[in-house]
Amino acid sequence: MPASKPVPLLKLTAPLALALSLAACSDSNAPAIERAVAAPLSDATAGTTAPGLMPPPIPAPPQVQARGFILLDYASGQTLAASNENERLEPASLTKLMSAYAVFHALKDGRIKMTDMVTISAYARSQDGSRMFVDVGTQVSVENLIQGMIVQSGNDATVALAEHVAGSEPVFVDLMNQYAQQLGMTSTHFQNSPGMPSPEHYTTARDIAVLSRALIKEYPDYYKFYSQRQFTWNKITQPNRNGLLDRDPSVDGLKTGHTGSAGYCLVSSARRDSMRLVSVVLGSPTVRAREDASSALLNYGFNFYQTRPLYANKSPVMTVKVWKGEANEVPLSVVDDVYVTIPRGQEKLLSAAADVPDPLLAPLSPGNAAGQLRITLGDKVIGTYPLHPTTEVPQAGIFGRLVDNVKLWMN
Repeated sequence: MPASKPVPLLKLTAPLALALSLAACSDSNAPAIERAVAAPLSDATAGTTAPGLMPPPIPAPPQVQARGFILLDYASGQTLAASNENERLEPASLTKLMSAYAVFHALKDGRIKMTDMVTISAYARSQDGSRMFVDVGTQVSVENLIQGMIVQSGNDATVALAEHVAGSEPVFVDLMNQYAQQLGMTSTHFQNSPGMPSPEHYTTARDIAVLSRALIKEYPDYYKFYSQRQFTWNKITQPNRNGLLDRDPSVDGLKTGHTGSAGYCLVSSARRDSMRLVSVVLGSPTVRAREDASSALLNYGFNFYQTRPLYANKSPVMTVKVWKGEANEVPLSVVDDVYVTIPRGQEKLLSAAADVPDPLLAPLSPGNAAGQLRITLGDKVIGTYPLHPTTEVPQAGIFGRLVDNVKLWMN
């Protein structure tokens, strides 16, 4: 399930001084103005490092058996550990994460329904590798095919869904590639829907992490299928191939993959308390190695990092002066919830800054950013977020603009 919603800023109680630097962005190139405000964090994150003491050390990530891997926090999207995360590698059946994403989109858009009965084609039935064991000419519901694709990793079920959604698998694969581009999976290209080897079928650990995060966030109602332990079809019961579901009760997804050339792959998602992590392991030598690698990465992240909410969607971050507008000031807010993932014990190193034009001139609209919020840990920027006006600020009349022109000239 998704991480818990952040507490609105105005209700957070433990203070942390955040220096808000208003950079000069106007045509006049005026010098920057600094403002210090109280931007509190939650009680859970503030004040756990005793004064005068160094924060506890953070060890290096574990060395794991994989050609590429990445560990990131679901809520903040911050990377906690990685190796060869941008190297193009074979995804094998991790491809079915994108196949599922495209199917879920079709369900959301109303183009298909869970109760739709899909007639199994000879092409779908002919797929090699892992299968659901559907029969040619039979009708199977979309819901059952989804379970066959996710739980049993059925190549036949995946192709049947592709044909139902797009009319043919090649058209469905084109849809998969378009979704990959929309998500920013810039080093990914799919050639088929189940994940069979092909020279032009590749991805990266980072791209798979981006996709996994989108799946969890956008389709929480379907996430339950990834923790389903087994599924029976045609009197054949097959277990979920993700062994971490039994080894670690905090793990509730996501997907395994394997071919001779890709090696053993595993995307794991786990939640402990209010923190969710996603690990991607590509190209491990054995089933056990991919599970041990994923487990080591998840334990590392949970043991040495923490994730907390900073700002809630549309809650004011700051209020700024507006010139030449019908209002004299306007609150600025973030458009998405802002979380931060930091090493445990380093809360007091957090600070924030906002770059906002000075003077900030009307007209202003909630649809257009009026500045940028930067979150830093020590001297390292760990997140930037656009700041938007919470309300429209129309331009003032001729007299109001004239008065403000005079004031700006005098300043």
